[in-house]
Amino acid sequence: MRSNLLRISFLFLLFAQLSWAASSSSADTHEFMLNNGLKLIVREDHRAPTVAHMVWYRAGSMDEVNGKTGVAHVLEHMMFKGTHKVKAGEFSKLVAAVGGRENAFTSRDYTAYFQQVEKSKLDEVIRLEADRMSNLNFDDAEFLKEIQVVMEERRLRTEDNPSSLLNESLMATAYMSSPYRHPVIGWMNDLQNMKPADARDWYRSWYSPNNATVVISGDVDPKQILKVVEKYYGAITAHELPVRKPQIEPAQKGVKQVQVKAPADSSQLAMAWKVPRLEPGKLDDPEPYALELLTAVLDGYDNARLNRTLVKQEKVVNDVGVGYDMISRGPELFLISVAVAKGKTVNQAQASIRKALDELKQKGILESELKRIKVRILSDQIYKRDSIFGQAMEIGTTEMAGFSWRDIDYMLEKMQTITPEQVQAVAKKYLIDEGLTIGVLDPQARKSQEVSKEGK
Repeated sequence: MRSNLLRISFLFLLFAQLSWAASSSSADTHEFMLNNGLKLIVREDHRAPTVAHMVWYRAGSMDEVNGKTGVAHVLEHMMFKGTHKVKAGEFSKLVAAVGGRENAFTSRDYTAYFQQVEKSKLDEVIRLEADRMSNLNFDDAEFLKEIQVVMEERRLRTEDNPSSLLNESLMATAYMSSPYRHPVIGWMNDLQNMKPADARDWYRSWYSPNNATVVISGDVDPKQILKVVEKYYGAITAHELPVRKPQIEPAQKGVKQVQVKAPADSSQLAMAWKVPRLEPGKLDDPEPYALELLTAVLDGYDNARLNRTLVKQEKVVNDVGVGYDMISRGPELFLISVAVAKGKTVNQAQASIRKALDELKQKGILESELKRIKVRILSDQIYKRDSIFGQAMEIGTTEMAGFSWRDIDYMLEKMQTITPEQVQAVAKKYLIDEGLTIGVLDPQARKSQEVSKEGK
């Protein structure tokens, strides 16, 4: 009885803490729209004299066309190669000189740039970032050097990485028309044939204030920051954006399978099902929330179902991962991937996964199990909001998916209302063969192993 009371008290405290954080973050978050279409979101957090400054462009690999895959990521690299005022490579040096850190990243849905600095240096990084939004000026020689860097990055991260190769082939097989079938880094042939003009065209097409959201979080005064943002970003002229053509993914009618042969130590198996995502304007749709909770039921903690059954009890796999993005711009997959244990087969691993899923579909999950998972989600959310960078990331990714930062807390509240029956229902409805794509990594001997065998 006492342990139950302690659990209830702990859950109550978590809800209370999150409710306080939610009301506080809403009150301390301010949104502005500049005349040129740039959106500014400021999150006040005065606990330390630091600030995170992020610029998000709603242009990622899903906006690319066939034959030019990878250009979004290449342009991200070129954004550090100089403007009319700043020489190539100087951007990072200038941020470091004021004691800051900076980086950038490209995804399927967006490209983002960030700096984290002491608050008195914020004006300087805003000036630098606004400068390269409108004045990027790299020469062909810089491009030719950087495209080699990107190709080497692809070799190291994808072509020499069996897990990445499997995932790349899985995505290309699962999706038919969606640009999600292309890797963010691009296909090697497209990179080899990319020209400086391709990167410049991408920049001119998508890098415009009316396609950008600036997120600033930390020890700032919103009214003062608005003046600085208007001074630098507000002076940039907006241009008409390319028309985004809808690319509807056709319904899948049966199991698809792909096999990848690559040097590796063990077999790998990936199973991906077509599932819905949360769509703007449909925040009350329970299925995406239930799918999000299902990922945690299967692999959300050390003793979650698949880890407990496949790794600890049956010892058929060494590692298991479950993934699903509830918010995104394109069609989503529910992914289970495993590294098959030595002495076990891919078929055995797949049979164990199917058995575990069938048990969940038939017997469902306990209310207590789901309650523990919800507590973990609440804890993770509170931890995320403890960082000014984490807050800016949360706001930016939500906005890029077509939602408002105001929706974040509602989504979390909605998650808490999902029942065990709803989680069981989405497993029954979507984790079926009709929408399944299977990827198998068939391990091959490494060259060094082949050489050593020949030498014996």
